[in-house]
Amino acid sequence: MAKSLLEIRFHGRGGQGAKTAAQLIAEAALQQGKQVQAFPEYGPERMGAPVRAYVRISDKPIKSYAPVTNPDIVVVIDSTLIKTIDVAEGLGEKGILIINSDKTPEDIRKEIDRFKGKIAAIDGTSLSMKYLKKNIPNTPLLGALVKTTGIVKLEVLKKKIEDHFLCKLGKEKTQANIDMVEEAYRTS
Repeated sequence: MAKSLLEIRFHGRGGQGAKTAAQLIAEAALQQGKQVQAFPEYGPERMGAPVRAYVRISDKPIKSYAPVTNPDIVVVIDSTLIKTIDVAEGLGEKGILIINSDKTPEDIRKEIDRFKGKIAAIDGTSLSMKYLKKNIPNTPLLGALVKTTGIVKLEVLKKKIEDHFLCKLGKEKTQANIDMVEEAYRTS
């Protein structure tokens, strides 16, 4: 994606890692010399409530601090949100929708029929259950995001995941997150 400002919006539920995913992709882009911004949008919601997180990546200083309303890319960590939220809101015809789903992009398009851009699907939930034994599908979606868009190098993202999770989760779970990213990248 050769654009001077790239805007990404993440949709998820509290506890699924939308904020962390936004932070990790921003840090990977920063590591590659980009200007970045990443921030969540949520109120006093509890675990399971819908949340959004935003990322801006640019070659130039970023001057906007508002939420992303016309994203280039939307990442949906919880596919049940497409029934209650217009996840494609503001996403143009050249936009990319990456969704955590075991459905095909064609089946997803039937549910979000007004969106005409590219749809990529990855079953991040299955990968999360396989590697972590719990439903935290944010890192597999990052693997799909990197494969679909090329916005950061896979190796840089994996290093950011290691830096972020090693002290918090330990070596085994950190490696499981890296393994999920690699598998999502390979299968996207």
